[in-house]
Amino acid sequence: MKQALIGVSLAALALAGCATTGGGDKDDGERIRIAADPFPSTYQRYGGAPVVITGVTILDGEGGRINNGQVALADGKIQAVGQTVAAPAGAQVIDGTGKYVTPGIIDVHSHLGDYPSPGVESHEDGNEATGPSRPEVWAEHSVWPQDPGFSRALANGGVTALQILPGSANLFGGRSVTLKNVPARTVQGMKFPGAPYGLKMACGENPKRVYGDKGGPATRMGNIAVTRQTWIEAKAYKRKWDAYEADGGEAPEQDLAMDTLKGVLDGKILVHNHCYRADEMAQMIDLSKEAGYKINTFHHAVESYKIADILAREGICSAMWADWYGFKMEAYDAIRENIPFVDRAGACAIVHSDDANGIQRLNQEAAKAMAAGRRAGINITEEYAWRWLGMNPAKALGIFDQTGSLKAGKNADVVLWNGNPFSTYTRPERVWIDGALMYDANNPRMRPVSDFELGQPGEGDVK
Repeated sequence: MKQALIGVSLAALALAGCATTGGGDKDDGERIRIAADPFPSTYQRYGGAPVVITGVTILDGEGGRINNGQVALADGKIQAVGQTVAAPAGAQVIDGTGKYVTPGIIDVHSHLGDYPSPGVESHEDGNEATGPSRPEVWAEHSVWPQDPGFSRALANGGVTALQILPGSANLFGGRSVTLKNVPARTVQGMKFPGAPYGLKMACGENPKRVYGDKGGPATRMGNIAVTRQTWIEAKAYKRKWDAYEADGGEAPEQDLAMDTLKGVLDGKILVHNHCYRADEMAQMIDLSKEAGYKINTFHHAVESYKIADILAREGICSAMWADWYGFKMEAYDAIRENIPFVDRAGACAIVHSDDANGIQRLNQEAAKAMAAGRRAGINITEEYAWRWLGMNPAKALGIFDQTGSLKAGKNADVVLWNGNPFSTYTRPERVWIDGALMYDANNPRMRPVSDFELGQPGEGDVK
């Protein structure tokens, strides 16, 4: 039967929660309030048993390393990390001799679920390319939880959390959402509790290419002009609501697009800006100061090395590839040393995917960047390089207080690798999310499979 083939039972899926009504606008006395989270997370962690992993090389995600160390997990949390640790009551002991333990990988730039497999036109739900400014759309409303890419990222890549972004066709592409990489019936059952929303913005070739024959903007100067004008409108909207919340009176008319931009201006929504060229990143920084918001992360950012000192000064992260380049003009001046050069300048460097296949090998992308830095004379250790996959992406998503490193009290998002994770021959052996074993290479029943992958029953199988 189909049920027997699914690594995670439907009963377990039910624990992940289903959609609930988040409520609309609320009347607080006579004051109207805009619902801050009308589509709340219903995530509930899967059940897990206490575990102690012994004899492993530990890369803690913050730059620390312990050789021949131990990690204890229980009650969904990391209990202890050290040379030796006290085993929780009833803990399963796993001998990790010759293996590595790291925090689960966090990908800050993914379109899984919005551009799921199979890659057919009816599944293309990541770009609302009907106008250059569409901040009212939310990526989560396109996410298909049955995308097989989620389980591939878990089992092949050790990815335990990821941000799903709208595409880059628009100057304002809409809201992003951060997910736990767990099977669920609804996207709300995957939503990372407490993770702030993001706003996807874009500059450069993509918006002007998409809208050049649709009434514009058709140039980079047009991109900037439309972006500035949109922020002017957003600031006016914010002033109206701020005045209403302070003094009362007649409530302003609600606008979904402006709600998102107001959230950015209020510091509650993080800006993730698709931008390749250094000169455009510098312009976007100036624009953000004029508008009154902060850029959290530049994505793709193949020329970040040219302005690494500025990025460090402004506290802006760069989410980058190890060596993708040349597929369009704005991607030509990339260098393999981009990630280590940005890091060396004191800026926040992140390895990201933007690809359903690349998300399955982010550990190898970090290895390539580490090797490029070493060839350039930068002494980058394995434990330091894991910051690009652990601490830094967690900070960029506003979830570092919960995950991104192996510290007592944090969520037990952990990967046991069957060798050195910077090797092309190494794969995840086991993956835990919130202390629940979600993947085990040694147990075929612990390999999550989407219903969609099981195919259609034959005529004789239909009862």
